[in-house]
Amino acid sequence: MPSLQDIDSVIEGWDYVPGEVNARRITASDGRELLQMRVDMGLLQMEIDLRPDGTKPHGAETYFDYLVGEVVREGEEFELSSEQCTESDREFVQYYHRRLCWLSLREYGSAVKDADHSLAFMDFVREHSPDEEWILSHEQYRPFVLFHRIQAGALAALDGDGPELAIAEINRGLESFHDLFLQYDAEDQFDTDELVIRLRDMRESVRKRYELGNTLDEQLAEAVKSENYELAAQLRDQMQVIEPTRPLGD
Repeated sequence: MPSLQDIDSVIEGWDYVPGEVNARRITASDGRELLQMRVDMGLLQMEIDLRPDGTKPHGAETYFDYLVGEVVREGEEFELSSEQCTESDREFVQYYHRRLCWLSLREYGSAVKDADHSLAFMDFVREHSPDEEWILSHEQYRPFVLFHRIQAGALAALDGDGPELAIAEINRGLESFHDLFLQYDAEDQFDTDELVIRLRDMRESVRKRYELGNTLDEQLAEAVKSENYELAAQLRDQMQVIEPTRPLGD
C-alpha cells in the first residue's frame, strides 16, 4: 500500500482568500489538464471535460445523460427516485464549482458550456421531479445560473466577435430573464432585480467603452414598439445584408 501524503507542497504559497474564487489550471503527471480551486483547508480538483469528478455514472458521460436514457427506456412518465435526486444534486454542485473556476480564469466559452449543462438539467428535473418542493429547491438558483450564462456569453463574444454581438448576447439574456419572471408571475419585480440591473449596467458599460449607439436589433425593437413600420422594414433589410457575411456555424 502506498504511503499517505499531505498536500502541504501543493497549496504552499497558494493561500485561501475568503470571498474570492481562486482557481488554476495544472497538468497532471499523466499529462491530463485539470482545474484546481483553492478552498478553506484544502482544494478541489476537477477534470476540464464532461463530469468534473471524472466518473461515468452507469457508463454515461454525465448523470444527466444517464437520466435522459432512463426516460427513453421508461417513457415520459419517468419520475426521479430519492437516490436519483441526491445524485442529481451532486452533479449540479460539481458543475457549479467548475463554472466558477472558468469564470475566474476568464475561459468564458467553457463557462457557457457548463452553464448550459446546468440549465438543461434544471429543465429536466423540473419535468421529472417527485415533488414541488424539490423543484423549487433548484429553481431558486436558476436566475444565478442564467446570469452566469449571459455574462460568460457576452464576455466570450467581446473577446471574439466584437462589442455589438456582446450587447446582443446581453439583450437575449435579458429577454430570457423577463420570460422567467413572467413564468413566476413576478414581472413587477423584473426592473428592480439585482441581476437584471447588473446585466443592464454591463451592457451600457460595453456601449460606453466602445462608443456604440443602439444595435440594429435594438433599433428594430424600438421601431416596432413605436409602430414605425417603414423604418422597421429598412432595418430588417440592413440586417439581412449583414447576416450572410458572417461565417457559417456562428
